[in-house]
Amino acid sequence: MPRRRSKPLFENLEMLDAGAKGKAVAKAPDGRVVFVNNAVPGDIADVQTFKKRRAYYEGSAVSFSKYSDRRTEPRCEHFGVCGGCKWQYMKYEDQLYFKQQEVVNNLKRLGGIQLPDITPIVGSDEHYNYRNKMEYSFSDSKWLTQEQVASDHQIPDRRALGFHKPGMWDKVVDIDQCHLPLKQTNAIRNFLRDFARKENIPFFNLRNQAGTLRTLMIRTTLSGEVMVLVQFFDPDQNVIDTVMEAIKTNFPEINSLLYVINQKSNDTLYDQDILCYHGQDYITETMEGLQFRVTAKSFYQTNSAQAYRLYQLTREMAGLTGGETVYDLYTGTGTIAQFVAAKAGKVVGVESVPEAIDAARINARLNSIDNVEFVVGDMKQVMNSQFIEEHGAPDVIITDPPRDGMHKDVVQTLIHSGVPKIVYVSCNSATQARDLSLMDDHYKVTAVQPVDMFPHTAHVENIVLLEKR
Repeated sequence: MPRRRSKPLFENLEMLDAGAKGKAVAKAPDGRVVFVNNAVPGDIADVQTFKKRRAYYEGSAVSFSKYSDRRTEPRCEHFGVCGGCKWQYMKYEDQLYFKQQEVVNNLKRLGGIQLPDITPIVGSDEHYNYRNKMEYSFSDSKWLTQEQVASDHQIPDRRALGFHKPGMWDKVVDIDQCHLPLKQTNAIRNFLRDFARKENIPFFNLRNQAGTLRTLMIRTTLSGEVMVLVQFFDPDQNVIDTVMEAIKTNFPEINSLLYVINQKSNDTLYDQDILCYHGQDYITETMEGLQFRVTAKSFYQTNSAQAYRLYQLTREMAGLTGGETVYDLYTGTGTIAQFVAAKAGKVVGVESVPEAIDAARINARLNSIDNVEFVVGDMKQVMNSQFIEEHGAPDVIITDPPRDGMHKDVVQTLIHSGVPKIVYVSCNSATQARDLSLMDDHYKVTAVQPVDMFPHTAHVENIVLLEKR
């Protein structure tokens, strides 16, 4: 039986940079990169590795000989445990610096793109209480600290409502207060957890696929509207009514109170029937006088205030004068399409999710916008020369793909379209860099604008303007 190799401990490593997924970057004595998951650039620490690869190590800081000047005190009692807000112990101005550096490094190193001067990243005015959507999981197997596990005392109640512990798919960290969401999200979550405990309503067991309460989603708007969706595994209608009535009675301000019975092996809602218990089946966000209905299945940027700034900057980069034909690819519920419509002659939005297109059409009617058309279809199949013949040659293409970026066939169609200007909005500058490299012979990057949508995380949005060479 082969001997298991020990994982090396590196002493006094200096954290040199910030890397992917919020990890700090150091150099091992053998020259390999070390990704450290609980340190800040500028820290000097002993690092215990737990993974070794040909080009790098992964590890955790086990003791510090010097703390970085970039550090600050995290606000949240759950920091370092729940898996979110990984940069909460880094000063916000430093978070912005490293986010901008990530964008520049990805575009230059991965994409090989020659860049213009980068416009400074647009930071978020609100560093906390900015998220309009939170999703929590119920579990009868609450994650325990090492001290609790080692204790001789029996934990009286293992029921939890919170976030999955990173690396432990079947364990949930019980949350008392999260500093990310808007409005009364914490109060609703804690009420439901405590009520269900009192009434002895079974929490879900992920391993055994058993229990009653499965997940909780809360969505809010800047105008104060609230949506609550409870996901049940057990279809007992009496229990469902008991839970929903308790929420309704204690939080009469809820505009949309929904539930779903999901007996699949996963929590996804997109193939499930959403049932309205009270109020409407949507809430409404407003932006520049436009109204956007947000349903339980809708995609909407989770930082509403920063989404407004993102869309403003996208529209500015498009440079519309009033007569252009604009394609909005990966349009979702048509938010960007409608946001730019007043400055364009015609906008065509394309999206693969039929429910999203239905919502986009409803929103367009709600906003009395008649120069927008929405098309359902897989982008790599829909976006071709026949599509362009049918809808007219675009003057500007706005594309906002998912994290995986654009399919190579879509990239080639954009190139062959000869469109003079492309505005590429991305939540992943690495895949954006890959796509830009494919277009580099035909399109020049003339503007780059990072936007911070998610303070205290390593995520960053980026807008790039491409103009035909």
